[in-house]
Amino acid sequence: MMTATTTDMIPAITRYEMQGLATTEYARAADQLRSLTPGDWSKPTDCPLWDVRAMAGHTLGMMSDFTSFRNLVRRMRAATKAAKKVGGPVIDSMTAMQVADYADLSTAELIAKVDEIGPRAARWRKKVPTLFRRMPMKEEVGGRVETWRMGYLLDVILTRDPWMHRVDIARATGREIVLTPEHDGRIVADVVAEWARRHGKPFTLTLTGSAGGVFVAGGGGDPITIDAIDFCRVLAGRAAGTGLLTQAVPF
Repeated sequence: MMTATTTDMIPAITRYEMQGLATTEYARAADQLRSLTPGDWSKPTDCPLWDVRAMAGHTLGMMSDFTSFRNLVRRMRAATKAAKKVGGPVIDSMTAMQVADYADLSTAELIAKVDEIGPRAARWRKKVPTLFRRMPMKEEVGGRVETWRMGYLLDVILTRDPWMHRVDIARATGREIVLTPEHDGRIVADVVAEWARRHGKPFTLTLTGSAGGVFVAGGGGDPITIDAIDFCRVLAGRAAGTGLLTQAVPF
């Protein structure tokens, strides 16, 4: 029987731990893309506008945008201008541009760039100055606009995003996803801790699978048992949840 972890004892992911998690996640993304067959790239994903090829382009584009201030500022200016023109969220324009930027690459060229740019992105995210990391930014979660610090984006969201897309691609192609307690279990535990903070209610949560564990808060509460990947998909809005599982968490 697994020992339960109290969620307030789960440490936050620091910039130093982030670099290792991000480097591993980017490498696993590249390995997953290498494993695909020619027919896999055109399969639809849980993100309605993207097939597997477009999702891979977005993942590469997000990595590339966060390798220098020059790249990031250029992207944000262009995305902000495009969003004002079409009347949509900046993030939607940003991701659409990322997909378009790499649409003409062969799949081999795209994978080679993920191999090249991934470690650079992880290093840059770690070395970003503290002043920039403290800057506020607005983002919508579960239909509500929140104020984040840039450090949260750099240390947490930019690793969760390719992780969730790796899940998306595995589901789209019907392929097994590589999961380990040390890497994926750490990402999932961080999601659990944030989910607990956001709803603030007692629970006993059993997440099954190699990325799972048993987590408790506030004296236990009603028991919830669900696969660890399914748990994250529900919180990310990719599947319906009930009760405490209606609490959104950003990915």
